Amino acid sequence: MNFYARFYRTQFRVTFATQIQYRVSLMIWLIGLVLEPVIYLVVWSSVAHSRGGAVGGYSTSDFAAYFIVMLVVNHATFTWIMWGFDQRIQLGILSPLLLRPIHLVFVDIADNITYKVITLPIVLLAAVLLSIAFHPSIHPPLWAIPAFALALALAFCMRFAVEWTLSLLAFWTTRANAMNQMYTLALLFLSGQAAPLSLFPRAVGIAGSVLPFRWMVSFPVETLLGRVSPHDALAGFGAQIAWLGIGILSLRALWTVGVRRYSAVGA
Repeated sequence: MNFYARFYRTQFRVTFATQIQYRVSLMIWLIGLVLEPVIYLVVWSSVAHSRGGAVGGYSTSDFAAYFIVMLVVNHATFTWIMWGFDQRIQLGILSPLLLRPIHLVFVDIADNITYKVITLPIVLLAAVLLSIAFHPSIHPPLWAIPAFALALALAFCMRFAVEWTLSLLAFWTTRANAMNQMYTLALLFLSGQAAPLSLFPRAVGIAGSVLPFRWMVSFPVETLLGRVSPHDALAGFGAQIAWLGIGILSLRALWTVGVRRYSAVGA
């Protein structure tokens, strides 16, 4: 434990210094992260307004609450490892990383959390400004607040494990961009990022629940907004834990096999 504590303290300092050096890239990532839910918020609020004030059980203030909470949840759970892991293999960057006395996944966890800590104040400021502009209706029951915290923590862990596992498929393919784009498109619709899952055909909602997508993003949002019952919340925690276990086991298996077949092809 002392080893990991020292490692994370050091890695946080290194990642913080690195992120500050690339301030422009940091802001570009952040603008994209904030802009996407704002666009959906404006679109669905306009649709609800044109339909007499509500669509599928969501009023304009409900849409505001959904997408503002979605902004915070997506920031807390998103990863970027799928978009860079193939370059580690192609350019041989992975080789020196394998010599470290710690698994690469812990380095990526530290990088991910450090980035989110740096950018969280801006995301919260954006959420406050959107709340002033769109007047969201957020009145969670008391049980939903601690349930949301647990759902958010599990969502981060399972999304990181699942997406890190998928990034390992780069060991077997030269280019992973097509696979990453397909995954991102599925995540956009099946996780509730583009719209609440209840607004889609029932088959889409079922697919999002059977696959891990809903539990990565939409479930914490629904929990905080009181759109799931305590019983459904417990079932959701079970689904999150199950997918977390699947992700961790798959990660370990694919990493072991992938590293054995890895050979650096770059400088």
